[in-house]
Amino acid sequence: MPRCAVLGSPISHSLSPVMHRAAYAELGLSDWSYDALEVDEDGIGPFLSGLDEAWRGLSLTMPLKRAVIPYLDTVHETGREVGGVNTVIIDVEGRHGFNTDVSGGAAALRERGVHEVEDALVIGAGATAESMVASLRRLGLRRVTLAVRSLDRGALLAERITSAAGGEDAIAVEVVGMGADLARSAEVVVSTVPADAVAPFAQMLAMRCDAVLDVVYDPWPTPLARAAHAEAVPIVSGLDLLAHQGAEQVRLMTGHEVSAVLLRDAALAALSACR
Repeated sequence: MPRCAVLGSPISHSLSPVMHRAAYAELGLSDWSYDALEVDEDGIGPFLSGLDEAWRGLSLTMPLKRAVIPYLDTVHETGREVGGVNTVIIDVEGRHGFNTDVSGGAAALRERGVHEVEDALVIGAGATAESMVASLRRLGLRRVTLAVRSLDRGALLAERITSAAGGEDAIAVEVVGMGADLARSAEVVVSTVPADAVAPFAQMLAMRCDAVLDVVYDPWPTPLARAAHAEAVPIVSGLDLLAHQGAEQVRLMTGHEVSAVLLRDAALAALSACR
């Protein structure tokens, strides 16, 4: 029986099992299994060492996206670009790391009609913010403002972004603090922080952009999503991102294509059942 799982700590909230199992049912992969397993940074090495030949793939959430890299045999270009992976493929040649958050973010934006982006405001300085900047690069990003609570962390992320995109692909990066500095226009606003942190600025942000991506998906809608809806601004949710990156994970793990819509519908049904 081919085995896959999502790893992280905490992990009980993960919607990945619901989505991947829905994909297996659609594809007729009745012998495949997908579980959620509690694994922290100290446990990732021993866990990988104990895997048998039944294992095909792993989805990774925090805090493992960077911690897993020393245990991999290869890291795909996108994973190297953002310094983290959310997918591990296991085959006879070893363990291979990929980052489907990047392609998933770009696909989710395209689904909502956002095909080109030159200027963006990204709120946050963590791994998700870095992946979303990389997603926007796939859509032509040339300028990004990082709105952060820690200017030191923001400066480190800005350095990684400029290092990853040089030459003709160079991106102009500005780092600002949360607050009045958010009163600026951008084609796309991306929030990678808790919904409450953006709430005081939600209306102002929605009035000054052409699209919003909020990586939060529960509870939904967030204050930023409500403000964007009021301004008739296209909204990409964290669930859209989760579904698109999950569809790419399914393809990498099983070799079969599956619709992101199928995965999103499965996740929505699971969320509704919990309310």
